[in-house]
Amino acid sequence: MSAPTAAKPATIANDRIAIDLGEDGVAEVRFTRGDKMNALDAEMFERIIEAGHALHHMKGLRAVVLSGEGRAFCAGLDLSNFARKPREDEPSLTERTYGNANRAQQVAMQWRKLPVPVIAAVHGVCFGGGLQIASGADIRIVHPETRMAIMEMKWGLVPDMGGYALWRGLVRDDVLRELVYTNREFTGAEAQALGLATHVDANPRDRALAIARTIALKNPHAIRAAKRLQAGMWERETDAILLEESIEQHGILRSRNQVEAVMAEMERRKPNFEDL
Repeated sequence: MSAPTAAKPATIANDRIAIDLGEDGVAEVRFTRGDKMNALDAEMFERIIEAGHALHHMKGLRAVVLSGEGRAFCAGLDLSNFARKPREDEPSLTERTYGNANRAQQVAMQWRKLPVPVIAAVHGVCFGGGLQIASGADIRIVHPETRMAIMEMKWGLVPDMGGYALWRGLVRDDVLRELVYTNREFTGAEAQALGLATHVDANPRDRALAIARTIALKNPHAIRAAKRLQAGMWERETDAILLEESIEQHGILRSRNQVEAVMAEMERRKPNFEDL
């Protein structure tokens, strides 16, 4: 993990995804299928997973801001998928082709699996698979007028892109049941009360970037350790959580970056953290 000032600007782009890594270590990841409201077709699935792989190995990465171009964050599944016949060699949905996930689940789960914080900036429309992708982010900044829904039941389906794993701790059980069973639409303003938005903001991208840049100025070793601890919080028993906290802290305490964080605060200057 390089210091924010040391990260070299980098750009990756195709007809579905664009990634821009700034000198501050913040990567902007944008869905670029704006003419289709960033709906999820087969190629979109592949490009999103490729983007996640690239980010996982990107030197100097400190935080990610995820957004969509055009009128929507992501309108969910492209309806053309219903007419598509599976390839003969296409894995079954029950096959775990990406660790603990299948391809569709990886598209949403990979944001939780990234070692750095991910902030989703959500506007326009965020339906179905799009909402599950946004739920994979650590933090969600949502425009108050965004149209949102757990949409799958409309098409006779259940949420199956990691939603049930990602919504633990976000949405109250009975509220989640109502949203799934009815597929009712709600606004970004309501999403915060429901637990699906961290903040509501008229400029979600700007707010997301501000948070990401704040994170980029923190000890990168501690940030990654905190994300690992958060990831295990729901699966581990109390004793295991307590031990894991101690293990992570033992690895950070008195390290060069931890000392630099203290000195930068005391001297009121920007920290200069070293790479792993």
